Amino acid sequence: MTSYQGLEPGARMRVLHVCAEVYPLLKTGGLADVTGALAPAQRRQGCDVRLLLPGFPAILEGIRDRQRVAQLPPSFGADVVRLYHGFLPDSGIAVYVIDAPQLYGRPGNPYADANQQPYADNYRRFALLGWVAARLTQGLDSFWQPQVVHSHDWHAGLAPAYIRAAEQSSGRRTAGTVFTVHNLAYQGRFSRHMFGDVDLPWRFFDIEGVEFHGDWSFMKAGLFYADRITTVSPTYATEIQRQEQGCGLDGLLQSRAHDLHGILNGVDETVWNPATDPLIAARYSTRLGTGKSACKLALQRETGLTAQSDAPLFSVVSRLTEQKGLHLVLSALPGILQRGGQLVLLGSGDSALESAFLAMAEAHPRSVAVVLGYDEQMSHRVIAGCDVILVPSRFEPCGLTQLYGLRYGTLPLVRRVGGLADTVVDSSLENLADGRATGFVFDSFDDEALGAAVRRAFALYGRKAEWRQAQKQAMQQKFAWADAATRFTSLYGQIAV
Repeated sequence: MTSYQGLEPGARMRVLHVCAEVYPLLKTGGLADVTGALAPAQRRQGCDVRLLLPGFPAILEGIRDRQRVAQLPPSFGADVVRLYHGFLPDSGIAVYVIDAPQLYGRPGNPYADANQQPYADNYRRFALLGWVAARLTQGLDSFWQPQVVHSHDWHAGLAPAYIRAAEQSSGRRTAGTVFTVHNLAYQGRFSRHMFGDVDLPWRFFDIEGVEFHGDWSFMKAGLFYADRITTVSPTYATEIQRQEQGCGLDGLLQSRAHDLHGILNGVDETVWNPATDPLIAARYSTRLGTGKSACKLALQRETGLTAQSDAPLFSVVSRLTEQKGLHLVLSALPGILQRGGQLVLLGSGDSALESAFLAMAEAHPRSVAVVLGYDEQMSHRVIAGCDVILVPSRFEPCGLTQLYGLRYGTLPLVRRVGGLADTVVDSSLENLADGRATGFVFDSFDDEALGAAVRRAFALYGRKAEWRQAQKQAMQQKFAWADAATRFTSLYGQIAV
């Protein structure tokens, strides 16, 4: 008998999360934060929870106590496919990792090549992820079998389809399935001629299945075949049932509205807490004191900005894409600088946006700092050291940076959309009077609306007592993963085998 056999003591339900990345081993965005925090929260509530991950180099190298579970036949273009079991280094959560070097053993970005072009065989790479998930429901690991398979985003979208196909073939139900949409805009859409390579019955290539405008879609597979669908905020769950944000899938989502649930993401307090954060210049709490001021001064010095305590310091920590509204920030930046403000940007993405922000930093080196790429430690220093965090998104399923901003007393300036609408309370006169204000919210996705919100931020910054009250109110907001874990456990209970 090996160390991973059997249920954990007191476990109520066996849950397998299927995902492409997890913090701290591999992170390209908020998905890794979610999968890295939700599983431990569920374990604390008694679930026997495990993760299934592709064997990207960072993941294979990062898990501890690795043991081989199974040697699988050549599959999806990979001559060697092995399944390993191990544990995440910090939380100790159990994980399965698919070792298929021909598919996953590539340096750099896990999804795209050096030119930021998606790998041509991504459909094979992530089909294997869903296929192995289905095999685990059929006893691939003879010591552990999930009752619920919870798939995250398009990469894992085929898992419910493979499970359904296996159940139809065997005539028995093996596991309940949940599919979480983290961002509907990324769908994993591939041409028809590739469908024959992924070992699904051709009857699944149908409008009542995975077919999508002549192609086929991983995202649609998850939405169609999962027993329950969730997304990462209540408002986004409503928005994606409408044409504007439904990405062509709004009709399907409307038809499954009774199975669709918006469950708000949380904040991992073991990672994001200014009172205990080892990555920031000075720790602080809602009493604020000099800690946040010290973080601001340290950030200004680190980034080459003028060390000026009374200059409102704005921040962006984001992928640079049209979705995130960064062109609006560029339009607002001259006004921010004219009023004496500063900006620190951490992120990468669209080359035109990168070049435009770099040009502003070159023209205003003491007021604008741009750090291209993503640095987890730097993100903590930016969020702790700034006064305002900008999230003017065109759409935003949940958003995590505004939640981190709230936790660190860095007031979010956001558009009223998706999870941003669910988490930030505007600093209107009445909300300030009631002590409810936690940031700045605007409606229209245009320069004028964002500019007006920026001016309101400057106005409040000039009223120090009210600014500090809004900071304290922001820091007192609770977005606990325990709450999300409770809702998911309730949902699992409806479908578990």
